[in-house]
Amino acid sequence: MSNRRPSSPSSHVFTRRHVLGAGLTAGLAVGVAAAWPGLAQASPIDPDGSAGLAPDPIRAQDDPNFHPVKFRLPAPTGRKALGTTAVHLIDRSRPDPAMPSGQRELMISLWYPAGMFGSAPFAKYMPPRTAVEVDDAWTGEYGLALPSGSFDFAATETHARVDVPAQPMRHPVVLFSPGFQYSRFVNTAQVEDLASRGYVVVTIDHSHETPVEFPGGRFLPGAPESEPPGPDQIRAAVETRTADARFVLDQLERMADGRKVDADGKDLPKDLADGLDLRKVGMFGIGLGGYTAANAMLQDQRISAGIDLDGTLQDDRKNGPLGDVAEQGLDRPFLLFGSGETQRTDPAGDTYDASWASFWKAQRGGRLNLTLVNTRQKAFTDYQFIFSQLFHDIYGEDPIITSVMKALVGSAKPARSVLAQREYIAAFFDQTLRRRPSLLLRGGSPKFPEVRFVR
Repeated sequence: MSNRRPSSPSSHVFTRRHVLGAGLTAGLAVGVAAAWPGLAQASPIDPDGSAGLAPDPIRAQDDPNFHPVKFRLPAPTGRKALGTTAVHLIDRSRPDPAMPSGQRELMISLWYPAGMFGSAPFAKYMPPRTAVEVDDAWTGEYGLALPSGSFDFAATETHARVDVPAQPMRHPVVLFSPGFQYSRFVNTAQVEDLASRGYVVVTIDHSHETPVEFPGGRFLPGAPESEPPGPDQIRAAVETRTADARFVLDQLERMADGRKVDADGKDLPKDLADGLDLRKVGMFGIGLGGYTAANAMLQDQRISAGIDLDGTLQDDRKNGPLGDVAEQGLDRPFLLFGSGETQRTDPAGDTYDASWASFWKAQRGGRLNLTLVNTRQKAFTDYQFIFSQLFHDIYGEDPIITSVMKALVGSAKPARSVLAQREYIAAFFDQTLRRRPSLLLRGGSPKFPEVRFVR
């Protein structure tokens, strides 16, 4: 990912079919790198010309003007008001010459049930430099051939207020690890919903891999998109991410003990430290983040339950080798929640993942395998509704949008898919961390026909 300044949308005008056709190409490329979200690359397709060739920008008189699109996040379904705070951490046990401190630095966000608050502002979806970087990844040469600045992440508001006091009671804690090259913010809809149901959710940016913005505007780009990583790089990334997660848990324990952990001396919001119930810790992630959640559980008994959202548990989806957790399994509950592109029961199928099959056999703790039918991996991120809103805001009801959305995230309706994910993720953590049995986890539900149980 390069960090280019966004150019004016009016300076880049493409035909409707050029841009939406490029979306089809980008979506088809996702399958090439399904194990690593964010790695898909594609040159734009001209639907009216030679396939595979990038078109020159052409002005179309009847095309709408491009404009930065602010997004509307789905409202959380829980009853709790929300707060969020960002924390800058330094791990002094791990050298990192690229950092000013000479040690590994991380940014995390805590999303939590809020108490009383006044006029505190709602948090923006992303900080400004991160917003530019993520917009850059989805526009231009390797994205959807949209003008830079089409995704107005920095002006989009979440449902959480910044640094407001926490609800003065204890809540289970859930860590979140994003997909490879993905920002910690691109699963905000899932994170906010869990927090609204009474969880403290801690999202982690993995420095040098995901784009990170530190206090004061210091910015660290993510890993370049030029080439998919090899198996050795994936294994190294998982180990680094696992060390990050364990370090974050250490710092949460220090917070709960009343110690200050922010590298810049920032205080936590009132009552937040007292609200961390670290006897009840879970972890989930998408793609490589799901692999990280499983691997962190293998290495750290403090994590009591985990969820893998469509992430392979091996270093190369097709060729292996299997990750340690796929071979050994876990002694605590774990949910494999796959898209329509991942399954463990048919070795002859193109979507077969041997690591899921191996993990299922080796798993000693509670196990559950769900499939969200008619979806692709990006359906497990906010991109499912972000892409839909972007295309409809710019193009109205152009019929090709349906094909573009299917290529990018699958054919499931975004609102239904988001709701199903929220309900099953919350039910799993309610049952495993809070000991609240859920009928939803016993078998197929007529309320959610898009979710299938894999036995």
